[in-house]
Amino acid sequence: MRLHKILCAIVALLFLVPVTVSAQKLKGKDQLVTISTPQGDIKLVLFDDTPKHKENFLKLAKEGFYDGTTFHRVIDGFMIQGGDPNSKDDNPNNDGAGGPGYTVPAEITPNHKHVRGAVAAARMGDQVNPMKESSGSQFYIVENHDGTPMLDEAYTVFGQVVDGLDVIDKIAEQPKNQRDRPLTDVKMKVTVESVKKKKIAKKYKYNYNQPAA
Repeated sequence: MRLHKILCAIVALLFLVPVTVSAQKLKGKDQLVTISTPQGDIKLVLFDDTPKHKENFLKLAKEGFYDGTTFHRVIDGFMIQGGDPNSKDDNPNNDGAGGPGYTVPAEITPNHKHVRGAVAAARMGDQVNPMKESSGSQFYIVENHDGTPMLDEAYTVFGQVVDGLDVIDKIAEQPKNQRDRPLTDVKMKVTVESVKKKKIAKKYKYNYNQPAA
């Protein structure tokens, strides 16, 4: 009986040990995205099993589409939203209504949850958008430390922040108006670099096998 308890304890400990880089058997490179803001840098990776969203985001980022746009809607304890080209003009009232002129088909999968730091696509409501198609450029990042599970399987989650969670908190805490728009623009510059997956996993303790667990 005592031996059985010891064996059970060992098995339980094994489940608590983080997955090592070597155990993940990582090959090749990934695109590491950096969103630079006045509050600091946010680094994220995009999921391979949401290919349309990944390709679209990387394309816009490399074209400089996001540079100069702002996080135009921030709600402390919930999320921060950005990526609208309208946020670059002089009219703060049209923020949230813009985009590149197209939508992206939904890629909603049950294994990608709205955990803290999840990157998801904004979209129009179900009444006018029953297929849950995503905005062509607007996205949000979950700031709530416990996640926002009420949004699971309703919006496409297509990435995960691997560094800079504290920066998201700082942005969410910015003074704002009644429309949740920061009183001082939180402008972003988005860059992309090709980095070995092994390096990303090791440096940021990121688990490619279960990124949104």
